[in-house]
Amino acid sequence: MPLPVWLKVLNAEVVACTRCPRLVEYRERIAREKRRAYRDHEYWGKPVPGFGDPHARVLVLGLAPGAHGSNRTGRPFTGDASGSFMYPVLHETGFASQPTATDRSDGLVLHGLYITAAARCAPPDNKPLPEELANCASYLERELEGLKDVRVIVALGRIGFEAYLNCLLRRKTISGKRQYEFRHGAEYVLPDGRVLLASYHPSNQNTQTGKLTRAMFLGVFREARRLAVQA
Repeated sequence: MPLPVWLKVLNAEVVACTRCPRLVEYRERIAREKRRAYRDHEYWGKPVPGFGDPHARVLVLGLAPGAHGSNRTGRPFTGDASGSFMYPVLHETGFASQPTATDRSDGLVLHGLYITAAARCAPPDNKPLPEELANCASYLERELEGLKDVRVIVALGRIGFEAYLNCLLRRKTISGKRQYEFRHGAEYVLPDGRVLLASYHPSNQNTQTGKLTRAMFLGVFREARRLAVQA
């Protein structure tokens, strides 16, 4: 599906971004040094733009690119364990054309769903600093303005959840965050009529320990599908 002009412009700005010196140094160093398993791969090594259907009714908001996943492949949740956990669920719930995501040319298409992140560069230890998240916030706001059909937001992890609430605060859609508690499976109808769903992030740390099971994750996206069709 061809991207609208506004999204092409935004994605080009994201890819060229150098706002955060720490993240620029880290993402580029990882791309040079590489992981042994990927030593023959050409790493992306730049900020990672969003991916999916520009007419999506569901927005997935993650944390940040993985050092050897999206920072290598250049597409969200592609080429790492988190994506291997997520895309089969998206395929089963009708959002993805296939259950695997290996690289940008693998033929994967998303239907009714768009994936983005609170931070666009791979951060050390998967922990972007508050000022780095603030630097990225305008990109998320512009996506939300442009993705006019979105009715459901699935926040993966507390950082993504907080990033979305902070965006609503800046837009004065909500007056405070106290009533929006992050917990897996939480569902909030927002003042603008959209629905915010919360999920644990599909990181190795959560999926390997059983904190997030496939059944739990599937439940969130089945609910997202139900709400998207209903809205």
